[in-house]
Amino acid sequence: MSAEIICVGTELLLGNILNSNSQYLAIELAKLGIPHYYQTVVGDNPQRLKHVIEIASQRAEILIFTGGLGPTPDDLTCETIADVFGVPLVERPEIIEDIARKFQQRNRTMTPSNRKQALIPKGAEILPNPTGTAPGIIWQPRPGLTIFTFPGVPSEMQRMWEETAVPYLKSQGWGKEIIYSRMLKFWGIGESALAEKVAAYLKLPNPTVAPYASKGEVKLRVSAKATSETEAQELIAPVEKQLQEIAGLDYYGADDDTLASVVGHSLRKTGETLSVAESCTGGGLGQMLTEVSGSSDYFWGGIISYDNSVKERLLGVNPEDLAKFGAVSTTVAEQMALGVRSRLGTSWGLSITGIAGPGGGTQTKPVGLVYIGLAGPNGVESFEYRFGTGRSRSFVRHLSACTALDLLRRKLLTR
Repeated sequence: MSAEIICVGTELLLGNILNSNSQYLAIELAKLGIPHYYQTVVGDNPQRLKHVIEIASQRAEILIFTGGLGPTPDDLTCETIADVFGVPLVERPEIIEDIARKFQQRNRTMTPSNRKQALIPKGAEILPNPTGTAPGIIWQPRPGLTIFTFPGVPSEMQRMWEETAVPYLKSQGWGKEIIYSRMLKFWGIGESALAEKVAAYLKLPNPTVAPYASKGEVKLRVSAKATSETEAQELIAPVEKQLQEIAGLDYYGADDDTLASVVGHSLRKTGETLSVAESCTGGGLGQMLTEVSGSSDYFWGGIISYDNSVKERLLGVNPEDLAKFGAVSTTVAEQMALGVRSRLGTSWGLSITGIAGPGGGTQTKPVGLVYIGLAGPNGVESFEYRFGTGRSRSFVRHLSACTALDLLRRKLLTR
C-alpha cells in the first residue's frame, strides 16, 4: 500500500506560496511506515484536478489532498472528488453549526458562501478542523482506497493530521513499522566521487543508502524500516560507521550538524578561540558562526575589510604587497589572517579574499578565484580555490565561507 500527496492551488504553481505541506506530510508518512512515490501539485481547475485524481487513484491506496476547501468559487476539491466517484454532495448541518460558532466567537458574521464548506461527498466522514472553518473528510469511495482532505493552511492541516488522521491510520493497522533516517554530511568531495566509494552500500535493501548534492555539500541518507526508532537506529549504526570510515575527513557530521557547529564544538572542547577577516564574503562567514547558539564561547568577532584601506589600517596588511600582488592573493590572505588573530587576540584567525563576480575578473584572476588564510599557534598558511565562472555571486560567497570552515575543521582534527 502507498500514499500520494496532492496539493491543490494555482498559487502553488505560480510560486506565490512555498509548498511546505508536502514536506510535512512526507515526513509524517515515513513515521507511520507508509511509503509514497508521487507528489502532485495542480491548479484550481476542475478538469485538471479530475485527471490527477483518476491517475492517482489507480496507483495509490491513500490519497491526501491539501487546499481547495475554502468558500470561494475556485475551491473545488470536494466537488471534484465527488464528481470523479459519481456521488452527490450533501450538506452537513453540524458543519454549518461549527462554522457559525467560530464566526460568533470572533465577532464576525458568517456569509452565505461559507455554507459551501459544509458540502461533502455522500458517505464521507468529517475530519474536524479545530481552528479554521474548512473541515476535511475521511472517505472510502471504494474498497482499498481512502481519501483525506485538508485545508491548505499549514497550521490547520498539521493539527488535523495529528489529532484525527494519525489515530485513524493507526486504527487501520498503520504505524506498526516506521521509516527512520539519518542524513550524513560531507564536504570536500563530489557526489559522483563519494557514490563510487560507497557503491556497494547503495544496493542495500534495509537500511537503504541514497546520495544527494546541495550547494557544495554531499549527503548520504541512510533509512531503515523497523518496528521502532530504536530498532531502526540499530540497523543504521553499523552502516553509518562504515560509511564514515570510508569517507574519512570528508565526513563532517549528521542531521542538524553544520560546518559551523562542528567547528564550534571542536574549539569549545579545546578552549580555543576564533576571529575572522572577510573581504568577498562580506560577513557571511561570521553569520554562519553566530547562527550557532553559544558561539560567543569561542567566536570573538571579525573584521569585514572590503576596502583595501581597511585591510591596511585594521588588519596591518602591507600596502606594498597590496600594490604588488593585489587584494586577491595568497600574501594578502595570510596577512589578513595574521592581522585579525593579532588584533582580536584569538587562538585562530581565518580570512577570505576573492572575486565573487559577476564582474571584476581578469584572465589571470578570474571570477571564482578565492584565497583563504588560516593563522594559528604554529604559523600561517593559505589556500587557493577556483570555484569557476558561471556561478552566481551568492554561490561563490557561500562556497568560500563553507570551505574556510572546512579548512579549520580539518586542521583542528589533524594537527
